[in-house]
Formats: sequence, C-alpha cells, structure tokens
Amino acid sequence: MSGSLPRQRFVLDTSLFITDEIREDGRSLEETILHLLDLVATARLELNISCYMPPSIHDELGTMLRDREVSDAVHSRLDTWVVRKSPDRYGVTIPADIVYEFIDEMSDRVNRGLRVSEEAIREVEQLDPAELASDANDDRSEYMTEADRILSDMRDKYRRALRRGVLDSREDFDLLVLARELDAGVVTEDRGIISWADEFGLRYVRAGQFPTLLEEYLRATGADGIDSSS
Repeated sequence: MSGSLPRQRFVLDTSLFITDEIREDGRSLEETILHLLDLVATARLELNISCYMPPSIHDELGTMLRDREVSDAVHSRLDTWVVRKSPDRYGVTIPADIVYEFIDEMSDRVNRGLRVSEEAIREVEQLDPAELASDANDDRSEYMTEADRILSDMRDKYRRALRRGVLDSREDFDLLVLARELDAGVVTEDRGIISWADEFGLRYVRAGQFPTLLEEYLRATGADGIDSSS
C-alpha cells in the first residue's frame, strides 16, 4: 500500500518519548515507547510515513532513556525505525527576518532577566542585616533562610524569562533545520520549538497527539488489520 501513498516525513523531538501525554494508565515508560515505535514502524511500512531525528537529538534521547533504565530492545527498535540524519546546515537557507526576530527576542529576554535580578537585589536590601548575619552563622543548613528563598525565587523567574519558549540549544536548532530541509512536520511538546516552527513555516504536531494521529491514519486506511469503521 505504501507505494501508492504520498510520502510524509516527521522529525521527532525527545519530548515525544518522555511526555506523560502519550502514556496510558498502567503502562510503563518502556511499554509506552515500544507501542509508539510499533506505530512508527507500521506507518512506515503501510503508509509511507518516515520519522527522522538529528544525531544530536538521538544522542540526547539515548542518554535520557539510559537514565530511565529502559531495555536494549527499545534502543534497538529506535535505531531500526527512526532515521538518523544530520541537517544540512550549509545548504538550508534561513530568511534574514527570522534571524532579526531571534536577536530582538533574545535582547528582550536579557532585559527581562536583568529586571528579575534587580528585583531580587531590592528584596535582599529590605532584609534586616542582623538577621542576615545570624543566618550566615547558623549551622542548620537544612533550613532555607529568607535570602535563600529570594535567591531560589530569582533563579526560577530568571530561567523562565530567558529560556521558556525560546530556542536554547543546538539540538533544538538541528531539529528545525532538518525539518526545513526535508519539508517535514515537527513533533514536539517544547513550546520554544513550536513557536519557532511557526516562524520557519513548518508544520508541527504536539507530541501528545502524535500516536493518535498515526492510529487514525492507520485506521482510516485499514492498514495492518485496523478496521476503519471502528
């Protein structure tokens, strides 16, 4: 059947494999990933749908899966059904307007990060110096001081200001460049990748919806014995 269908391509992010959005009740992470890869395999054989992953993303995912102690069977099936391909970083062109927008966004985020830092400094300035000195001499390190609380809060706000919803790694950029090269859809739960997929003019699918999308494709075509009328 696959020979009569137009070819579709998707580039997969690590978030697809570890998000709780694709895990059914009572199903382990390993069982979830194996089910997902079974769908990817069937879609490739029956529907001419190919899934790709840049080597940088593949290595990142491999580390995550080893940390979660999944079996070798998962790694073997991943290598079999998800194609590793390096993006053509020299051949793929990116409009200058996208670069300008990225520079403007990062400049704005740096300014927001500075404001977060300034607010934290002002909060610390309001604390009683005697109390700060007492906290510094206190050996009970398991207790969070008021200054510790302010610092922890600042870190969370700073991280949100600079990193949430933005491309913050080479792996993310590899994903988008490869998708642009292959005219492929991007599969991710990462808000930054989704935002910039729009800027790149790319199709995207939320990771939590991808297994259902494949199941619906297979059901609609009656592939692999799936009844399209069910």
